[in-house]
Amino acid sequence: MKRKILFVSVSLLLASSLAGCGGSDDNTEVLTVLNYGKYFDPEALKIFEEETGIKVEYEEYESPEEMYTKYKAGSINYDLLCTSEYMVQKLIEEGEVLEMNPGNIPGYENIDPAIIDASSSYDPEHKYTLPFFYGTVGILYNTDEVNDAETESWDVLWDSKYEGKIIMENSVRDCFLVPLKRLGYSLNTTDETQLNEALDMLLEQKPLIYAYFVDETGDEMAAANASLAVAYSGEAAYAQSLADNLAYTVPKEGSNLWIDSWFIPKSCKSQENAAKFLEFLCREDIARMNFDYVYYATPNTAVYENLDEETKNDQTIFPSQETIENCEVFVSLDETATDLYNQLWKELKSN
Repeated sequence: MKRKILFVSVSLLLASSLAGCGGSDDNTEVLTVLNYGKYFDPEALKIFEEETGIKVEYEEYESPEEMYTKYKAGSINYDLLCTSEYMVQKLIEEGEVLEMNPGNIPGYENIDPAIIDASSSYDPEHKYTLPFFYGTVGILYNTDEVNDAETESWDVLWDSKYEGKIIMENSVRDCFLVPLKRLGYSLNTTDETQLNEALDMLLEQKPLIYAYFVDETGDEMAAANASLAVAYSGEAAYAQSLADNLAYTVPKEGSNLWIDSWFIPKSCKSQENAAKFLEFLCREDIARMNFDYVYYATPNTAVYENLDEETKNDQTIFPSQETIENCEVFVSLDETATDLYNQLWKELKSN
């Protein structure tokens, strides 16, 4: 796993790409890509450039809301984006996404039909998106300090004995899902009373919080700086590769099944080059490189079938059917509900 060299590698790659854009070869084709941080093997980007002669200008973001702001600013014409299901749905509804007809992409047959079916909540006709990774949100915990039984419920994140040792997600939807599911509500609720109940619960919890993190969570847990963390399953698997005393579970109240997908925004300048990149992503060798780098569940069945049995059976990475059925997929919120969530999020972070 080479995730920790990402920022250096991508910085060098980006600098090289930018230099190419302003250098002597003004005819070099460029593909501008926006993706989550630590979510693509830089070596795979180099292979794509070498094989196609297309320069990749690669940018990163931390949360779907940050991605939306960067894209909507309109200062950069992105050719391909990868983000979470509810934000893809929002952009589709706003007319910001071009049809890619993924069934026509060579290698699309490698994508697990079950994950394609699960993506129906945001791409009902399966014509806009290509699933990239999927997984759950759960509790990553230090087994030297927390016993397994405690983590069967989200309640443990409100236990005062873990004061200063709890990490929460620095993302509005992922943070609010925890109290919402603890209260027995849908993580897609737009009911103001229910959301205020969730906010009250988060405010009650806040004195116990060590930090609100996203990409830092795995390293912080491996360093034993916290005892419990709300984490994406792939981040949990990464942390477990660094420390043997970490475990991961999805609490009994349920959680989020997330699917991150690629799509072509209407700002795309070359759909032909975007299609080449999507075909590249579907290849077994490239999908395997990205799986080994990110360690989130891959929907690429050609990769899955060639994994060792231990990895296939690792429910941190590949959730069981029972877990999947106990989870919800995020859906896009209308403007009123989005404003409400953002208002409550600001209130939480400012107090």
